[in-house]
Amino acid sequence: MTNVLLIGFMGVGKGTISREIVKQSGIIALDTDDIIESMENRKIKKIFEEEGEVYFRALERRVAIWLSHSVRDTLISTGGGFYKVPNLNFIGTVVYLYSDFDSLYERILNHPNAKSKLTKRPLFKEIDKAKALFEIRAPEYERVADIVVDVRHKDALQIAKEIMKKAMK
Repeated sequence: MTNVLLIGFMGVGKGTISREIVKQSGIIALDTDDIIESMENRKIKKIFEEEGEVYFRALERRVAIWLSHSVRDTLISTGGGFYKVPNLNFIGTVVYLYSDFDSLYERILNHPNAKSKLTKRPLFKEIDKAKALFEIRAPEYERVADIVVDVRHKDALQIAKEIMKKAMK
């Protein structure tokens, strides 16, 4: 196996799916946002507030270089914009977790911790802006992906099994 990267829009379930794959397979998993928070000793939201998006994207590129040189046989869940790093496909097999916007938003709203999920994703406070960003990113995710997995109407176990079958041979 090589590395497997989970990409997709914020709230699509990359972290949840990653935890399910770990539970089913025992593979090691990393999260790029967790790595950045550890590097900076502050939350992503705070980095954006204090330094801005350009600074954050530079951190993502730094993490991508480290992953491509130092990490093997690992499941990597990524932030929503990580797909833009230049060396993405050198890191591993890229799996796009696809959902349409309405299904994704409904998934967040119906989550038992919906309030904290929305707080963690302040962009969803301005739903029109979130949807516009989704419309821009969806074709870009598909373009960089090696594998597309439709996550609509499936639970985490079903999605995990599909990813393990398609990407973790």
